[in-house]
Amino acid sequence: MSNLLSAENLNGRLLFAIPKKGRLYEKCLEILSGADVQFKRQHRLDVALVQNLPIALVFLPAADIPRFVGEGNVDLGITGQDMVAEAGENVSSLISEELQLGFGKCSLQVQIPDPSLPANAQKTIKSVEDLVGKKIATSFDHLAGKYFAELDAKVTSARQLSGALSQGETLKTRIEYVGGSVEAACALGLADGIVDLVESGETMRACGLTPIADLLVSQAVLIKSKTPHSRSDTNLIQLITARIRGVIAASKYVLCQYNVQKKDLPQALEITPGRRAATVSPLEDADWNAVSSMVLKAQVATIMDKLEAIGASDILIVGINNCRV
Repeated sequence: MSNLLSAENLNGRLLFAIPKKGRLYEKCLEILSGADVQFKRQHRLDVALVQNLPIALVFLPAADIPRFVGEGNVDLGITGQDMVAEAGENVSSLISEELQLGFGKCSLQVQIPDPSLPANAQKTIKSVEDLVGKKIATSFDHLAGKYFAELDAKVTSARQLSGALSQGETLKTRIEYVGGSVEAACALGLADGIVDLVESGETMRACGLTPIADLLVSQAVLIKSKTPHSRSDTNLIQLITARIRGVIAASKYVLCQYNVQKKDLPQALEITPGRRAATVSPLEDADWNAVSSMVLKAQVATIMDKLEAIGASDILIVGINNCRV
């Protein structure tokens, strides 16, 4: 490491862990830019000094960030809720979730070869209970192991009561760790089912798989250590959190401005209540009010239709570059 990134120069800086690659990396760069966190990452270096704030960015695998944050090696981090859960209770209990970021949304699912496909017509696995006692491939071995341990106990008990198993017999599902290309495990004969992250589901369908159970729903989160390093600065953490919250809100909301007659104002405010409340101002015409309200960007067309239907006029949509909420 060069002198610029020496241990001495990290002293007094808040350490902020960012995923070094993958589905979260590019979005994190957008958020940092929107929050005015200015830095230049030197080639091949996984630490970058922020130029306008006493912060150092540490680029780590997303799966490692919960442990680094939980143990207080870094003060803040962005990772997926699935990664926090997979790190285990000993780590997750040391982490405070500061903010849900609204991107990187996915589900951790149990998937099996689609029984509706002719190639799988002879297979007997139709439900998650049918996987008990068989082999599961996953890179989430902690969560999968916990899930199937509970399911093993439940199915074993039920089958003992029905007489399908003797009292001394137990069922145990085998969890096999696979570091990548988990979706290919069934086709290659390595497993009877898989547990893996699913975003759109297109990859799984292309591999002839179908979901039969959800373990958890995940998105990217900003996390903080409950036992922070002495370099932690509470005010700086609050500042960064507020900036990121503003960037996230600006990406979701626009400002809707319009004029409406006073008699129609209650209906208009039902349509555009705002995040907390709309701003209502008088106009020179005593029978009219001007209204300004933050509305969800995804609902803009419907909101404008509803406002026009009740007689609102001069309806404008204004983009929000940044905000504090």
